[in-house]
Amino acid sequence: MNTCYIIAAGECGKIEFERDESDFVICADAGYRKALKNDIKPDLVVGDFDSLGKIPQLENVEVHPVVKDETDTFFALCRGLERGYKSFTVFGALGGRLDHTVANLQLLKFLCERGAQCVLISERETVTAVMNGSITFPQGETGVVSVFSLSDSSHGVTERGFKYELDNAELTSSFPLGVSNELTGEGAEISVKDGVLLIIREMEV
Repeated sequence: MNTCYIIAAGECGKIEFERDESDFVICADAGYRKALKNDIKPDLVVGDFDSLGKIPQLENVEVHPVVKDETDTFFALCRGLERGYKSFTVFGALGGRLDHTVANLQLLKFLCERGAQCVLISERETVTAVMNGSITFPQGETGVVSVFSLSDSSHGVTERGFKYELDNAELTSSFPLGVSNELTGEGAEISVKDGVLLIIREMEV
């Protein structure tokens, strides 16, 4: 699947991914500095560049005003959607400023509502969202997984292959029932019939 990779300005370690010719790389503001540090050449750089401190002298730069309603990461995701991408991987969207982290978690729902999937990657966890669908974990995988409702309520939530299983349950945005579950290594699935789930998996070290 063609992937749009986005490098944002938040905390992240070494950035590594296998890039195909059909993939697209966008840096959001100071994410450009992280790209340079990891020897990654972006196809597009967007932002108001208040974090980077200067506008990169490149042909593929899109400059936005500092005073605006949207975040730089939002603009990067929109540019990927405009190019037809439905699969996104974002580095540097977690950690750092809490307000930006929450904004990026909301953007997962924004993408789900437009038929796209996204994974946010940090040194400590990976985060994604599922709307009216499912996600699977292959046999042999272990670790801690937490599930929250990004909708006011999510209905028909099922978790199989976990230490604590759910069957056709309801999760709400006001009670963290799905926090800190554990994969058993037998293969697992999380599904939701109606709603949007936020799924956080802690990285094993």
